[in-house]
Amino acid sequence: MQTLVIVDAANVVGSVPDGWWRDRRGAAERLRDRLVDVAAAGLPGHPGPVEVVLVVEGAARGVESVPKVRAESAPGSGDDRIVELVSERAAGRPCVVVTADRELRRRVEAYGAECMGPRAVQPSGERT
Repeated sequence: MQTLVIVDAANVVGSVPDGWWRDRRGAAERLRDRLVDVAAAGLPGHPGPVEVVLVVEGAARGVESVPKVRAESAPGSGDDRIVELVSERAAGRPCVVVTADRELRRRVEAYGAECMGPRAVQPSGERT
């Protein structure tokens, strides 16, 4: 069964101090484009292909989906939308949430999701 990978865009983008705050939507679009490779290759312990959903909020709302990466604009809190997506997934389907947000991790783990930090989806040149 294909793994569902849900990415907390605000948290992942914010983990790299590259000026993202000047163009939040552009930063989310760059992340979305990098996630195409993740969709094909997968994540540690979850070989590809995987289904990738990028949850955006605030100034990044309106980022469009691309083949292999679905962008989802949260109507309110991105964290709340991520929890909804985790709780709605098909029973027994593996789910990974990519975030460093401790409270969000606690919330999604209660639904059986696995969590990985932002480095899991960063290009190898940016990993520390």
